[in-house]
Amino acid sequence: MKTSLLLTVLGVTWLPVAAHAQTPAPATPTAAPVANCLPKSWRDPQPTYKSVEVLPDSRVTFRLCAPLAREAKVISPDLGDAIPGGMTDGVANGLAMTRDATGMWTATTSRALVAQPYRFNFQVDGAPVPDPRGTMWSEQVNGLTGVFEVPGPAGAFQAYRQDVPHGIVSELEYMSASLGVKRRAHVYTPPGYTGDARRYPVLYLVHGAGDSDDSWTSIGHAQYILDNLIAAGKAVPMIVVMPAGHTPPKPGQNILVNTDFGNDLTQDLIPLVDRTYRTVVKPASRAMAGLSMGGAHTLNFGLTRPDLFRAVGIFSMGLGVQDAKAETAGYEGANDARLRMAARDMKLVWYGMGKDDFLYGTVAPTRAMLDKYKIRYDYVETPGGHSWDNWRAYLNQFAPRLFR
Repeated sequence: MKTSLLLTVLGVTWLPVAAHAQTPAPATPTAAPVANCLPKSWRDPQPTYKSVEVLPDSRVTFRLCAPLAREAKVISPDLGDAIPGGMTDGVANGLAMTRDATGMWTATTSRALVAQPYRFNFQVDGAPVPDPRGTMWSEQVNGLTGVFEVPGPAGAFQAYRQDVPHGIVSELEYMSASLGVKRRAHVYTPPGYTGDARRYPVLYLVHGAGDSDDSWTSIGHAQYILDNLIAAGKAVPMIVVMPAGHTPPKPGQNILVNTDFGNDLTQDLIPLVDRTYRTVVKPASRAMAGLSMGGAHTLNFGLTRPDLFRAVGIFSMGLGVQDAKAETAGYEGANDARLRMAARDMKLVWYGMGKDDFLYGTVAPTRAMLDKYKIRYDYVETPGGHSWDNWRAYLNQFAPRLFR
């Protein structure tokens, strides 16, 4: 991977060998040589510049050594109005970088950034390039992004703290009998898990459509949120299982009502977790939550399964993404008996939505459904939109309510 990144940054292109001899094209004139910010060989001292530098005023400067590039930008789904023109799609807009005589590109955000983690990539001549000097990464559904963090008191609840005990995040690979493929989940075990014999409740925490099972830890900082809550006595020590929300694609597949995911979760992953970890194997000691697509998974395979879960958290999602009347009727028709059971057995239904979220319109039909079935729930409305700053805050509010 390091080789491919270097080739991309240097602008190297591999051309296929022609099937028949052709007349060579005339040579293209090259620009006059310039000083180079890259070392001439591996024997020379390596660059010491910081690719991401958080300034004292919480603005951020980005640097990229790309001597042969014609254009470079910073692209990010998280930086918002810190980049002129916004960052609606993370690619079409971007923070333009300026090149110096050595081939070093530099740019600084237009405003201070809120204390939290951020994802970003460079865009070099139109191609997204993860930070060649990066050390923190987040896996999304379509590739890798770099991660940096702006420190500050507002982000302390989700930041690594040296003065508290820390749990462990592991990768769990398994063969899914229901899907016939190898799958992966991330698993957080709380501080003390390796040193005692007690059994723990489990939260199944699902990511959104743009992300992967890595996302709740790499950009969501779920492990630090739980570490800090547990250390403060605000949350019960728990195992957190972060499944892969996507399954192998099929024609006509609806990722929001994905029975392949539901089958893998209930038939493969939960039994595996109960065999592998010291869990409390009963519904009262299981919870499920998810953001966006993961919120849809929670509505479809968590709220409707009080035989498995007794607490659910729905973050930034609801019924009626496209057609509220039809989708709500279909959901109720498919789950009527189980929703009546949920009204009787669910101990906690927690629902969070940002006022500026593009899915805000799904709140009303979802709450109407909950009211119709007399399912008790807590609804929390926050500023902001469909973003990780809300989802971290929702987990921070939801986790202390579990397993009490």
